[in-house]
Amino acid sequence: MEYTMATQRTARRTAAGVAALGALCWLAAGARPADEGVSQVETARVAIEKMVETRRLISREKRDWALGKEILEDRLEIVQDEIDALRRRIEEAESSIADADRKRAELVEDNEQLKQASTSLVAIVEQLEQRTRSLVARLPGPLAERVAWLSQRLPEPEAETKLSLSERFQNVVGILNASNRFNREITPSSEVRTLSEGKTAEVTALYVGLGQAYYVTANGESAGVGTVGADGWTWEPADAAAPAIAETISILKGEKPAAFVRLPVRIQ
Repeated sequence: MEYTMATQRTARRTAAGVAALGALCWLAAGARPADEGVSQVETARVAIEKMVETRRLISREKRDWALGKEILEDRLEIVQDEIDALRRRIEEAESSIADADRKRAELVEDNEQLKQASTSLVAIVEQLEQRTRSLVARLPGPLAERVAWLSQRLPEPEAETKLSLSERFQNVVGILNASNRFNREITPSSEVRTLSEGKTAEVTALYVGLGQAYYVTANGESAGVGTVGADGWTWEPADAAAPAIAETISILKGEKPAAFVRLPVRIQ
């Protein structure tokens, strides 16, 4: 805009100068005597040259003005395109920010729900751990050895733990699954027990699930019956049942054919 206004002012000044020069020439020609014709011709020639030069300047100024106008218009178009592109990017950014805020609000809400659920799950897993810990104290020896690595991971009540909720649930589930499998099986085990006469000897124990067990010595003379209670397993001598228990173990090992065998059962 400054360039255009300056060009217009130059053109106006040039035209005014030509008009003033022409007027002076005519006044000079009318005021001089006829014998000064040569001087008047020279003056006219100079005036015409000035006029031609002025017109040439005006033409060049018009041409420069037209070119400058075209350049300015091109620049304005480019600037306008940049402004439009910037506005589009601003709108896209505002839309992205709105989406991000909405997603953030959803995540915050989900996080609060997860925190509440986590608090409830902590209370549940603590109860399960406490009950599982009491169950571990009553497990048969072979089963207790199997789940020892899981039971050792059960945190003490009110104690801090670095285990995650999922790991704590996995420990409980692992112990319960192993106990459930053991309860559906008859499991033989080699152990050391105190006999009726007070001596200790290596015996073959036979666990029928989680609630009943028997043992017999290698010579088949001493035997006992085991039951589980609140304080763990208790064993009582049952030498009279030694032959039946020994026969049951032989059948289980495949040394004798299957047969019906009566065994003593004690329920606490």
